[in-house]
Amino acid sequence: IKQQGSVVGISSIAGYVGLPARSGYSASKFAMQGFLDVLRVEMLKKNVHVLVACPGFTASNIRAVALNEAGLPQGDSPRDEGRMMTAEETARHICRAIEKRKRKLILSGEGRLAVWMNKWFPSIVDRSVYRKMVKEPDSPLARQ
Repeated sequence: IKQQGSVVGISSIAGYVGLPARSGYSASKFAMQGFLDVLRVEMLKKNVHVLVACPGFTASNIRAVALNEAGLPQGDSPRDEGRMMTAEETARHICRAIEKRKRKLILSGEGRLAVWMNKWFPSIVDRSVYRKMVKEPDSPLARQ
């Protein structure tokens, strides 16, 4: 990018709050957010906009192709996808954030709360995330 434009990274709340049993995923999101934060500063003089978007849970077919730790299809989502934002809605929010040249976009209220809580009360978030993740079907945390 030589001059102007936007760079958008699709990240996750897992880039703010680490997810147990998903350490590789969380690490990649933390790294990507750090990279994009530095890129934003490096591109200031070129007027390049950098957005980190964290859409939260989005209704999609990803679980049909996602693999569990045994390498088998994950199958059904542990969440009610009927209550999730569609991919099209998510895209509209991201486009608006680009138009407004926002730095960060966290789409879900649950995500915004998790980021805020993790900043001020990280020990509480650690315990809360653990309790939630241990209840997931086939959670490796339940076997510890």
